[in-house]
Formats: sequence, structure tokens, C-alpha cells
Amino acid sequence: MSEYDARGKINRALLICVGDYDHVRPLPAVKDNAEALKRVLTAPGTDLFTEDEIRICRTQEPWEVEEALNAVTGEAHGLLLVYFSGHGWVGSDGGDLQLMVGTSKGGHKTVSWDGTVLDYLDNARADRIVIVLECCFSGNAGEAFHSSRKPMSLLMAAQPNRRIFSGEEPAGGSVFTRALVHVLEHGIPGRQFVTFEDLVQALREKLTDEQTPMGDVWQPLSAKQNTVDDVILSFATGLPAPAPTPLRIRLRRRLNSLHAPRYLRRRLRLPLVRWRPWLPRWFTSPRRTGSPRNRPGSRRHWLRILLVLAIIFVPATAGVVLLNLDGNPPPCPPALELRLLTAPEAEPALRLAAFAYEMSDANTRPLDGEGDYPDGCRRAQITVYSAAKDQIDRGFAAADRWQGEAQGTGKGSQDDKGTDPLYRPGPQPDLWIPESTADYDEARRRMPATGSPATLHYTRPVAYSPLVVGIPSKKRLDDVESRSASWQDLLTGTDAKHRNLRLLRPSPVLSGTGLLHTIGLYLAHDGSAIRPSGTPGPDPSLADSAESRLSAPGSQYAGSAELLCSLRPDTNGSGPGAIGSGSGAGTGSGNAAKSAPLVSEKSLADYNLGRATGSCPALASPLPQGERYAAYYPRNVPALDHPLIRVGWRGAADAAVREAAVDRFAQWLRDPEGGGRTLTAQGYRGVPGKDGMPQPAPGSPLLDSRAETDPQAAVVPFKAAADQVSKVLDGYNKAQRSSQLLILMDTSTSMADGGRLPVAIGAARRALEMVGPRHTYGLWTFPDRKHPDDPDAVHRTGPLAVPLGTAGPAPGKAALKRIEAGELVDHGAAMEEALTAAVRTMKAAKGTSNAIVLILDQDDGAGPERAAGVEKTLTGLLKGAPEVPVLTLAMGRSGCDTFALQWLAGASRGRCVPGGPDAPDQLAGFIASIGTAAKGDQ
Repeated sequence: MSEYDARGKINRALLICVGDYDHVRPLPAVKDNAEALKRVLTAPGTDLFTEDEIRICRTQEPWEVEEALNAVTGEAHGLLLVYFSGHGWVGSDGGDLQLMVGTSKGGHKTVSWDGTVLDYLDNARADRIVIVLECCFSGNAGEAFHSSRKPMSLLMAAQPNRRIFSGEEPAGGSVFTRALVHVLEHGIPGRQFVTFEDLVQALREKLTDEQTPMGDVWQPLSAKQNTVDDVILSFATGLPAPAPTPLRIRLRRRLNSLHAPRYLRRRLRLPLVRWRPWLPRWFTSPRRTGSPRNRPGSRRHWLRILLVLAIIFVPATAGVVLLNLDGNPPPCPPALELRLLTAPEAEPALRLAAFAYEMSDANTRPLDGEGDYPDGCRRAQITVYSAAKDQIDRGFAAADRWQGEAQGTGKGSQDDKGTDPLYRPGPQPDLWIPESTADYDEARRRMPATGSPATLHYTRPVAYSPLVVGIPSKKRLDDVESRSASWQDLLTGTDAKHRNLRLLRPSPVLSGTGLLHTIGLYLAHDGSAIRPSGTPGPDPSLADSAESRLSAPGSQYAGSAELLCSLRPDTNGSGPGAIGSGSGAGTGSGNAAKSAPLVSEKSLADYNLGRATGSCPALASPLPQGERYAAYYPRNVPALDHPLIRVGWRGAADAAVREAAVDRFAQWLRDPEGGGRTLTAQGYRGVPGKDGMPQPAPGSPLLDSRAETDPQAAVVPFKAAADQVSKVLDGYNKAQRSSQLLILMDTSTSMADGGRLPVAIGAARRALEMVGPRHTYGLWTFPDRKHPDDPDAVHRTGPLAVPLGTAGPAPGKAALKRIEAGELVDHGAAMEEALTAAVRTMKAAKGTSNAIVLILDQDDGAGPERAAGVEKTLTGLLKGAPEVPVLTLAMGRSGCDTFALQWLAGASRGRCVPGGPDAPDQLAGFIASIGTAAKGDQ
């Protein structure tokens, strides 16, 4: 996602703070909110607003708000920030939100959110509008907001129809605004700036322990309209060294603040200058003609004449230049948007690099033949997004459908496999940076030989990261060389007779890191170099032996970042992928000491240094030495090389322009003084010279001894051919066993609350994408529409269900589409009864690799009708053979942090994933391991 940078533009912030009321209780804390916000918004670190761009409105009458809105909407050209803190009111129908001013009484003499505020904002001149509402019922603003025409981002302090305590504190600012000010002032660990989305997430985390008056968790909500990018709200950084404001932005800002003489004011549209304070007192004091210093011919007389001439001619000369600048920053033509597709693990670093490129001289200085772009204007803006490897493969394989969806030519319907490229991976990319060349080879292999509208043009790598095996620092392997160990030695040193460590690997289907580790396991098993193309594929017995060490339930993850996040000690068993005590390869420090993750050097360094890892936020300091992993580098295993692939699309009218723009970005990205500096600062190794080896650059986190990596370890280039990659994947598939998956989904009306349903539907769709040729599945829902009062009834057949044993994903996706359309059951969902029926069925089903995916909102509505002993029955079923892991997606506010769900994961040897943006891919990673679960824990 690209970010909108308003620095140097004409910005405005309207801070409406109402603390004194005539007819309702006062809000003493709100009185301090305005000054606190003004202070942080004008602070040098925030770097967006100046003192004269902030307007504070302590309104008593509705017309005062309208007057202030009219002013700021007409003045702001860049970013317009509107903040309201005070009482909010809605009618009994929960309709139009009313903002209460000092004289408001009930619904009288109020300011209508829909009829007044949005009307003004819809007619604003600003490029981007951000609204922050801190009042009771602020969540009710979301519905009307979606009818707006302008690009807007809305932050609501409360859920719909909820009151909040904010503002009733004695003084010092309200709880919500204090948290907001802290984020804007101090930044976010590991981030160069604070965007709107960053602020929303940070506030949710900071208010986790707060409650509404109704006893609910206080969770701010957000919404966006008519914009796909994010808005930067502060340049306060959580990184050690903040980036200075670029010179061109400082110059623009200076231009905006200039005062011009009256004769230039009309042309420049700038305020009249006040000259008198600038002149010496002797010049402006009454003339004393009798003074010798003021007589004609005196030195003082000639100085006065020269100063008058300077005052006349210098502004006139400046005006010649300024007339071309028109007072405001020169209008910039729209920048060319480039879409960069990558892997989830690389997205954060590439987003930083893309932002740095957009603001760099390489993208803002004029080029020969590009006179339409004035100096300082961005020629290109880069949108960075990511998807799992299998989704990218399917997207390029169905490139005609991808292009058809984007162009609306009627070729956008799903195929028989349910492929929907525009939904995921997303928009058609202009460039693709996979984790390794192996990912590129696999995508090319799956594309049709002829007829595809997409062409993939391979260019050189942009950054490297060797693959490593993380060994707990307290269990370092005896007699095994960490810098160049063969896989045979690593497998022996970690087996049950030695360190007894569980090997955890990202899924080769979902992750480029997982695929490359698998290539190393199969083709460089004994430490010898990978042989050239045309050689036989891996020995089936070798593949089976290697997979037996990676066969624990839930041992595969969507990526190495989430794998390491699940092992971090601070998750304490409740983080992503949390499980119970009996489940084996789980989260928390206890399981981290028993596990050996197969990851990249960069990811392991991030983990040890306490940096943000997957969905785990950054820590205040590196992990203690005893909780780190030491990096072991398998010999002759290729490194992640992150090649840049330019993507061409047939029929594109601006193909040549896009190709040139991609080439410029690629050149900058490999430049050690350009993008190379950003990437190496994130823990990658840069692109080497002609005869060099990729090495960490000065300032790289890899040079920190606490990273537990070896900067001198060799970087092995990728030399396996495309046919060898396909043979490795074929060997991997043959080493798996066929499996059967039952998706059990809560479809009660409570799933529609708080945005849970889209996440649940997305996760279920992602589970269906994992159904391959060796998998069958079923989709059941509960409660049963025909028998809603029967807690034991489960909907097994019909429009909202798919019978167990189905092979293709299309029926499941059709059922999910009907559920998404609102076919929910207005009744409590009895989870334990439904799960008992599902477990009983799967225990009796054929095969030994069966699993259940349970998707629920944590509202177990069985009530007094619950059958006696249902918990005991479910416990007995779970403990009996054969083993049926339960993979749970918990959509409730507590996520997986409940005794019941941790017990369920432990008793079934399954997993629990809390609802969130990363939940679908996390769940997919665990589903990928189902076919190996029957081999037992080795």
C-alpha cells in the first residue's frame, strides 16, 4: 500500500474540543485535548503542520462549527485533519450521529454528522481528509461515511451504539487522545513514520485493557472511502535515526509561509507583508530635518536612500521568479502508479524502500524528455502489496482472467477451481519481487505455453538472505560447524538421540523460504552442490525421510516470520498459532527451546533482536541470550535472492513508459547508496560487485552480535533449474498422505457484528484453496436453520453446506457466497455440541489424515438447553484414536486467549488462530501440514 505524504503542502487541522456544556455533564479532560494535539501536530518530529495551520474551536453554538468547517475546507490543499472531542448523541433508531456543542440539549442545537460535517468535507479542496471522532456513539458515523465522494479516512473512538468514558477524567486530556498523542509524538517501533492504519492498530493495542460503560472491550474502529492508499500522520519514527525532511519540501514549506507586498498579493495569493517591524527604528522614526545625519549628502541620508531602493527593487526582482511559482507549490501532474507484488515477509522492507524511492532525487528530479514533471514532483508512486506463493502462482496461471477482471471485459468470472486473481493476489502487478528465483521458475512452469497476456521478464536480484536453521542457544550442536553444516549432520544433531528438537518449516506451497529449504533438503542433503539441469529428481526415500522430521501437526506455517512469531517468548501461548500444553510444536518460551525453525537469516536476526516479526510487534530490547536461536547455515543450500521480475501485459498502451519506470526503480533499488541502503538496514545482504560476495553493509543489524548470525557465512547463488524445482515439489507431494478436511462454521447472526463475517469468509475461502488433488473436504454450518432450537443439530446438506468427501473447491465457494450474502441464522450457536458431532464423524471417516477447521465468534449460545455431560463426551472423543486435530479460527475479542480454546487445541493436538488480517494465511499454513500428521511426532 502506498502512503500519501502531505509535507510541504497547504495543510489544515481543525480541532473541535467541547468541554463545557450547559445542559449535560461537563468533560473536564477534553479542555486539555486541543493544546496537547496542537503541540504534537506542530512538533518538528511530526513534520506536517505549522502553527498557523492549526485551528482550535471550543464551540458553544452549531454555527461556529459550520464557520470553522467552511474556512478549513476552503484553505486546505493537501491534508485536512478534522478532530472532534465532546459528547455525541443518537436517536432511539441509532440514526444520524449528532455532535453536541456547549448549548446542545438532547438532539437540539447539535451539529449533524451526515447533514453538516460530511456536506462540508465533500466539498473540500484537500487531497486527503482524515477525521477523528472521540465521542459516545462515534461508531455510528461509519454508515453515512460510505456515501462520501472525497478520499477520506475515518477513525471512530467507539463501536456503534456504544458510550465511552473518555472525557470524564479530571484533567490532563482524555484517555483516547492521550494515547493518540503518544503515538503521533513517539512513533511506532520499527517504522519510519505513523500512517492512519498504523495509528488505528496502535490505539487498539493501547486500549485493550479499557472497557466501555457496557462492559465491552473498548475497540476503536476505522473506515476508508474513495482511497486505496494510506495517509502519513506523523514522521515521528520508532527507528534509531529519523530521516531529515527533504530540502525540496522545506523550500516548498517556506514558499507557502512567505508574505509578499501588496502589489504581488493578488498574483501570488499570499497575505500582505507587514514591513514596519523589519525596518530599523531610525528609519521609521519621525524625521528630524535638523539632524546633521539626515541632511542631504550625509552618510545616513545615502543609507536611507539605498535601503528604500532595496525595498523597492528586491521584492520586484523576487517577484519575477515567484510569479512562475504562483505562491503555492507548482502543480504536479499525477504520478505514474507502479504496482509491486511480493511475498508477505518482504513486504515491510519493500514498502520502506518504495517510499524512500518516491521521495528520492532519482524519482523527483527532471529528466530529459520529461518536461511535464517539474523539479520536486514524483514521476512514479509505488503501491506494494503481497500474497502467498500459491496465490501468486494461480494468478499468473490465470493471467487472462486477471486482466479480464481488471478491464471488465467479461473474462473475470471464476474458473472451475474458484480462481479469483483480482481478489487475491490483487491488482495486476507491474513488477514482482519473489523471495527466490525458484518461485519465478515455478510460476513460469504453471503459466500456459501460449496465449497468456502476461510476460515475466527476469532481471537480476535486488537483495540476498541465506537460509538458516535456528538452534536454541542452550542446545548448540556439538561437532557441527555452524557456518557450513550438511543437512545430514543437522538432522542427526537434532534427532531424538541428540538434541531432540522439532524441525519447523514454512509450507513449500505457501512460502518461497519453505520451498527453498525443501530444495536444500532434497538436492543438497549430503552437503554437495546442487547438480545441473537434466539430472534425476530427488530419491523418494530421501524425501520421505526428510518429511518425517517435519510431520508434526501444525508444523508448517505460511511464512518464516509467522513461524518465529509463534515461538517468541512474549506470546506466552496466546499469540498467533497458540496451542495448548499438550500439542507439541507450539508457542511460548517452553516450546521455543524444543524447536528448530527453518527460516531466513534476516528473519532469525529480527527475532533475536526483538524487531517486529510477522504479526508480533517489536520489543523494547533484544531477547535475552538464553532465549535466542543460533544460526546454522546448511552447506550448498541456495540463498533467497529476491529477483526483480518486470511484468508486461498485452495491449497496455503505456507499456514503454511503465517499462522505463520499472527499470529506473530497479537501478535505484540495487544502488548501495539508494535502495540498497534501505534493504541492508532491514537485515538483507546487498547486491555485490562483479567479484564480490553479498555482505552486510555498515549499520546492518546482521553485524550486531546479539543477532546470533554469521556475517562471514557464504551466500550460495541459486543454480537449480526449473525442472528440478518441479521435481522437488512433486517429491514433496508424493511424500504427503491424502487427507480429509471438515470446515465447521458458525453462521449465527452474531458473526455479522464487528466485521467478523468477512474475515471468517476469507479464512474459509483460503482453506478451500488448500484443497488439492490429495484432499477432500466438507463444509458444515451451525446452528441448523431448520432446527435452530436443537443444539445438537448441524447443517450438513443444503445451500449453506457441502457434503464431506467433496473434491473441488467450487461448491464450497458457492456456499460461502450465499453465507456472505446474509443467509445467517438468528439463534445462538452451540459450539461444543456442533464440534462433538463433527469429531464423531471424522473419527469414523476413512483415512488417517483427517482434521477439522472450526470458525466461530466465541458466542456459545446453547444456554440452558445444553445437554448434560457434553464437555465430557467431547473430551473423550478427542482423546480417542485416530487423532483428529482441530484448527480453530477464533473471531471473538479474546482471540485464542481463553482456557477453552487453549484446552481444545491441546487436547486435539491442533492449533488456534486469532481473527485478523493474517488469519487466513496462518490457517492455510497449518492446513498444509494435515497430510503429514498421521506419521506421528518424530
